[in-house]
Amino acid sequence: MSAEPKVSIHPSPTSLAAAVAARLITRLVDVQSDRGTATVVLTGGSIGTAALQAVVESPAHTAVDWANVHFWWGDERFLRAEDPDRNAVQARAAFLDRIAVDPVKIHEFGSKDEFPDEDAAAADYSRQLAEAARAEAAVDGVGQPDPRLPRFDVLLLGVGPDAHVASLFPEMAGIRTKGETTVGVADAPKPPPQRVSLTLEAINTAQEVWLSVSGSDKAGAVGLALAGAGHVQVPAAGARGVRKTLWLIDQDAAQKLPGRLIDHDDEETG
Repeated sequence: MSAEPKVSIHPSPTSLAAAVAARLITRLVDVQSDRGTATVVLTGGSIGTAALQAVVESPAHTAVDWANVHFWWGDERFLRAEDPDRNAVQARAAFLDRIAVDPVKIHEFGSKDEFPDEDAAAADYSRQLAEAARAEAAVDGVGQPDPRLPRFDVLLLGVGPDAHVASLFPEMAGIRTKGETTVGVADAPKPPPQRVSLTLEAINTAQEVWLSVSGSDKAGAVGLALAGAGHVQVPAAGARGVRKTLWLIDQDAAQKLPGRLIDHDDEETG
C-alpha cells in the first residue's frame, strides 16, 4: 500500500522552507510522543537546505528531542568527506552543527576518503541500514516490512527539472534497480557524475514521503509526476510514502499542476 499524493502550495521559496520546517517539527514531536525516537531521511538542494535552516530558526524546534532523532540521507555526492558540495556537509552547516544531536545517530554515506568507488560506498550504506534495522527490531520486538531497513518516519526529497529524485535519474539504471536498498551511480547527467542513493524501493518504505519543490524550471516535472507519468521516465512520480505522500511546492512550481490535486484547505500540518 502507498498513499496517494496530496499537494500544498506556498507563495514563495521562503514560505515553502518555513512550512517544511514547521511540518517536520510537528511530525517529529508526534512520533517521539508515540515511540520515543524518530527517524528522518534528509535531502540536499536549495529548498532542502533552507528548510533545515528554518528548523533551527524556529522557536518551536526546542520541542523536539533532537538527541533521539536518527538522521539518514536519501542520496549523496561521492566526493571527499569535507567537500562543500556534499549534502551532509551542507546539512551540518545549516542544521546539525547548530542543535543538540547525538553524533552516533547521524548516518552519512561514505566518501572518496573511505571507499574506492560509489558501488562500495553504496554497499556500505546498505550494510548500515540493515544493522540499524536489526537493532531497531531487537528493541521494538517487531521489524519493518523490509527487514533490511529501519523505520523511516519522514523522508524528504527534492525534485530536479528532469524529475529526478535522490540520485535516481530518468531512464537510467538507478531508477530501474530492484531488490536492493542502495545503488551506486557512475554517470549522473549532472555533476558530479559519481553518486550514491537509496533505491526507489527503499524510499517507498518510508511512512511519509515529502517532496519539496521550488521554481518555474521544476513546473514541468511536477505536472508530469502528478499527472501519473511512469516512474522510469519521471522518477518523482514513483516516490510514495506508506502513510502519506506530500508535495510541498511554491507558486512557480505549481504552474502546470493538475487542478484536481490542489489541497486548498491544507488542513493537516503534521
